[in-house]
Amino acid sequence: MDVHVPRAVTTALRLRSIDVLTAQEDGAAQVADDRLLERAMELGRVLVSQDEDLLREGARRLREGEGFSGVVYAHQLRVTIGQMVEDLVLIATATSQEEWSGRIEYLPLG
Repeated sequence: MDVHVPRAVTTALRLRSIDVLTAQEDGAAQVADDRLLERAMELGRVLVSQDEDLLREGARRLREGEGFSGVVYAHQLRVTIGQMVEDLVLIATATSQEEWSGRIEYLPLG
């Protein structure tokens, strides 16, 4: 989770036994978006964000064929915390890390 994701989302996911690491917990709260994507890839984790700049960096990497481990983006005004939690639980339980390489997904899902 990057720093823009509400703590309530992280807490709700953990209550559902979903493994979550926040940028703050990883010591990456002040890290630039490109480095945050690299860190997520190093850790083999999908990065969840509500930051449009991070979304742009992911899209740039996708266009230029640069690797990243996947981004789930939720616009701050277009998805509720409850919907984010529901969709992220589905993603965490129904997909594998390998499926996320170089992928960007937008919430809410379908």
